Amino acid sequence: MSEEPERLAKALIEFREAEGISVRELARRTQLSQATIRLHESDRGRPPVPFAARRFEEVLGWAPGSIPSTAHEPTDREPPPDSSAVTG
Repeated sequence: MSEEPERLAKALIEFREAEGISVRELARRTQLSQATIRLHESDRGRPPVPFAARRFEEVLGWAPGSIPSTAHEPTDREPPPDSSAVTG
């Protein structure tokens, strides 16, 4: 278990408990999906994409750049990193 994802998971859970809010409400506040919230609360070891990291920093009141994120966010123009051309 990596230290940074563990720190984020703990902070998100503690924030929700302190606020008395659900995953759904945190998703609404951050403009992220409930699946994204659950993923990062479960501490599966992946850093969030930059947009999610910024939204978490804002809601948690953390300084910008305090949550390490992935190198880039996928765009509509590029395939996901694990995709490959399939020929039939």
